[in-house]
Parts: sequence; structure tokens; C-alpha cells
Amino acid sequence: MNIAIDGPAGAGKSTVAKRIASTLGITYLDTGAMYRAVALYMLNNDISVLNADAVAKNMANVSIDIRYIDEVQHVFLNGEDVSTQIRQHHVSQAASDVSKHSVVREKMVQLQQSIASNINVIMDGRDIGSVVLPNAEHKFYLTASAEVRAQRRYDELVEKGQHVDYDELLEDIKKRDYNDTHRENSPLIVSQGAIVVDSSDMNVDEVVEFILTKINE
Repeated sequence: MNIAIDGPAGAGKSTVAKRIASTLGITYLDTGAMYRAVALYMLNNDISVLNADAVAKNMANVSIDIRYIDEVQHVFLNGEDVSTQIRQHHVSQAASDVSKHSVVREKMVQLQQSIASNINVIMDGRDIGSVVLPNAEHKFYLTASAEVRAQRRYDELVEKGQHVDYDELLEDIKKRDYNDTHRENSPLIVSQGAIVVDSSDMNVDEVVEFILTKINE
């Protein structure tokens, strides 16, 4: 069984997907983490994520491996566990920029499809239902207002001890929304057959319950 959850940045896709995976006893694959790992490589090697030619030239040096340790997904970049590093705020923005390049998306999509072909999996991202798993049995588009998503992100980062500015986060969210919906390759859309879930006035439990109900139907 394949389940696809798409939606904009900060909609809570990962949190919801992890809960559903745990409930159903299937594998959760955080596809966004893969793009973050690519972005981290570029940043660490002083390669502009906006330079398509430079990114394409260096993709051959990027090796990403997904491993599950104590049932938790870990992302390895060229053999190094970067699961914590890729969650930094500046890496998130760089991931949005680097994901616009076709060479990056093609490599990540191939890896994601390979994983999904062998196991029951739930994936979240921007183009899961439209490109990665177009034939998924269940598709959802999880969204919320930009203001709500920025506040959630702010609370999450503060809880982790990071010093961030709400207004800056809101502008970043809006920029990522624009980038994701206007990019030439695999833009963020509501894929055919997807159920739209607006979580602006819903908590995580309510979203999970709604989606599980739809899956069980």
C-alpha cells in the first residue's frame, strides 16, 4: 500500500505521516529530508543552490542513503548521518531552491520510487501524488494558512532551542510557497484524486483521525 501526502511547507505533513505510519504499521519516508541533504552538501561545499549548472555538475558527488535505526528514519549523506544537520532553518530554505532543478528531482524521485516499490509506505512532500506515486491508493493534500504554518514552525524551532524571528519565518513560508507552486519541474499541485485537508483550525489528532477514516473507508 502506498499513501501520498502533499502540501506546502509547515503544513504538518511529516508529523501526520509519522503518526499514520505508526498506526498502520507501515514505513514512513520523509522525502523532504532527501532534498535537505542535497542542499546541505551544496552549502557545505560553497556551491550556490541557485546555480543550476553548478548543482548539476556536483550531483554525481552526492550519495544519499535512508536507513531506519530503532524504527526512526536517518539520512546519510556520503556515509555521514546528517539527520540533525538538515533540520537547520537555513538548510530548509536552500532545499526549496535546490529542489527546483530537474537533475536533483530526477535523482530523488528514482530513489523514492525504488523504496516504495518494495514496501508499504507513506510519503510526504510536494509532488508525491502527482509525480512520485501517481498510482498511490490514497492521496491527500494537507494545507493551512501561511500565518498558521509560520507560527507552528516558530514554536517548533523555539522548542528546539533555536532563535528565530516569526516575521522572517512567515516571509520564508510565503517565498517557499511561491517557489514550490511556480517551479518548472514538478510544481506543488493538488494531484488528481487527492483529498484536500485544511488544518488551519485542526490539531494533529484531528487531522490524523480524519485521514485514517478516509483510508479505512
